[in-house]
Amino acid sequence: MVTVPQRVFVARLAGLAVFDPLGDRVGRVRDVIVVFSAPRRPPQAVGLVIEVPGRRRVFLPMTRVTSMNNGQVITTGLVNMRRFEQRPTETLVLGELLDRTVQLQEKVAGGGDVTIVDAAIRRRGQDSEWLLSRFFVRRGRPGRLRRRGQETFLVRFEDLRGFGVVENRQGAANLLAAFDELKAADLAELVRELTPKRRAEVAAALDDERLADVLEEMPEDDQVQILSQLAGERAADVLEAMQPDDAADLVGELPQEQAEMLLELMEPQEAEEVRRLLAYPENTAGGMMTTEAVFLPPEATVAEGLVRVRRADLTPALAAAVFVCRQPLEAPTGRYLGMVHLQRMLREPPYRPVGGLLDRDTEPLGTDASLSRITRRMATYNLLAVPVTGAGRLLGVVTVDDVLDHLLPDDWREAGDDPGDTTGEVPHAL
Repeated sequence: MVTVPQRVFVARLAGLAVFDPLGDRVGRVRDVIVVFSAPRRPPQAVGLVIEVPGRRRVFLPMTRVTSMNNGQVITTGLVNMRRFEQRPTETLVLGELLDRTVQLQEKVAGGGDVTIVDAAIRRRGQDSEWLLSRFFVRRGRPGRLRRRGQETFLVRFEDLRGFGVVENRQGAANLLAAFDELKAADLAELVRELTPKRRAEVAAALDDERLADVLEEMPEDDQVQILSQLAGERAADVLEAMQPDDAADLVGELPQEQAEMLLELMEPQEAEEVRRLLAYPENTAGGMMTTEAVFLPPEATVAEGLVRVRRADLTPALAAAVFVCRQPLEAPTGRYLGMVHLQRMLREPPYRPVGGLLDRDTEPLGTDASLSRITRRMATYNLLAVPVTGAGRLLGVVTVDDVLDHLLPDDWREAGDDPGDTTGEVPHAL
């Protein structure tokens, strides 16, 4: 039996889990696809874009939706696993309509420019057709997400004009609000599916740190395309917010003139780190290492080490150990002494100096160590991170996620868990 509410707001659908009738999860809703037909007829909602395991986005027809209640979507149980490709006649409600400026007819609240904050779909009668029938709009053009005192309205599609006009400066605040809970890797996948115009608008709306995290999860071609659309000062700020090794990889893909310009705009210390990493060949320890690990002097206590590894900006691999060396404590450091694993620190009293807990069995690598040598070292000693030294000083750390990035094919972010299984309609037990 079909059980759907009379009206469903699309922004509230974003991220909802999709299940089959047996209660097994298919994926999560990422957008709603509509088709504009007659000028004054509400657009028809033809399907959902859902994200299945492997971050693959696939198409689910509205005819397969049997329920949208209680914070979940129920389907008939069959999902076409072919990757979703948007057709020219299709429009993504979240990706393209939210934050759009349209005109409200004068007979409705005096008319004027309004910004689309959300949109609602409804099922017409007992047939299977869904229509984009209502829009929640805010007076004025897009700016910040909320402005005190701004009027909001719930209006019909027929009361609005301007959907066919290409908007040059569309905001992205409401789109990003709908996906605020996404991890950087998932947001990167969503952004990659947008048109180049919307990509640029989303990049402009993200703060530097969030955009840096998203860029780190993208293929290099997409990184270059987005960074090249940013103003010079903003692009330099984003590079500074990236992990040094990721920033170096990205700068290395840019035309030499653009790369030099951005390095000149960066803070001198940040630019120097990137220049130093660029000097090493790509598939060596020097080219893969990061300088953002936790470096401590030998007299630092276990308590200090545990505080440092709690930093929110550290990846799990970088938080798995601290690296002990003499002053200075920035790469290239003073004499490297050894590493202390997080598990060891958790077993020791908080007042013990880390210099007495060193793992002396893990030999550091040189900057010229090959990818295969790094991989063997990590596999042999079950390491999440391995130090890289030169002339006895700690130069950086190679982490397991950097190794995986180099071991996987160049297009691994574009493939699902099973790239060979991209066609056919199958039961969604994935």
